[in-house]
Amino acid sequence: MSGSATSAAPAPPAGTTLIDVDPAGRTFASMADRPHAPLPYDFLPAVPTFDVSSDEVTEGQPLAAAQASGIFGAGGSDTSPQLRWERAPQGTKSFAVTCFDPDAPTGSGFWHWVVFDIPASVTELAAGAGAQDGAGLPAGAVQTRNDANMPGYIGAGPPPGHGPHRYVFAVHALDVEHTGADAGATPAYVGFTMFGHTIGRALLTGTFEQ
Repeated sequence: MSGSATSAAPAPPAGTTLIDVDPAGRTFASMADRPHAPLPYDFLPAVPTFDVSSDEVTEGQPLAAAQASGIFGAGGSDTSPQLRWERAPQGTKSFAVTCFDPDAPTGSGFWHWVVFDIPASVTELAAGAGAQDGAGLPAGAVQTRNDANMPGYIGAGPPPGHGPHRYVFAVHALDVEHTGADAGATPAYVGFTMFGHTIGRALLTGTFEQ
């Protein structure tokens, strides 16, 4: 086979709507043409829920511009939302907070934010606490890199025409003070260290599309 030969892209399934989104000719099927991806928590042991709320995020509603990404060109400022929680399970020794987009066209979703080892006495993160320098986080909390390979929170920036994506903010109650992960850990590894130690989880989901 000649080194200059290129393979034609496989034809999409019948009935799939393709939308051209960039000069390179990449195309994405609209979310309306596909079922929603499951949440990663659907495959973990069931745990009790508790209350989480936000001044910026309303369940099932579009995220504000501040929570969208400027880095990804979505017109936002990559500002993590304010979150508060209460009624965590008895025995909670620390919290972790994450933001996950299960609808990202990656095959593995997209982690927008991961912070852990939040002391059990903390019940709120201020807006902007997920800045890259972590200056707004409680003492002892550790922030790792998101799936854009940057520390802290990166805002919503789904591909144009891909339909609404879900951004699942989760507060995880843990029965250990420290997960054993550090700031160099991947989101997947942080999740692994929380397995077997999560005794409660509260979810708040916003949406965003371009």
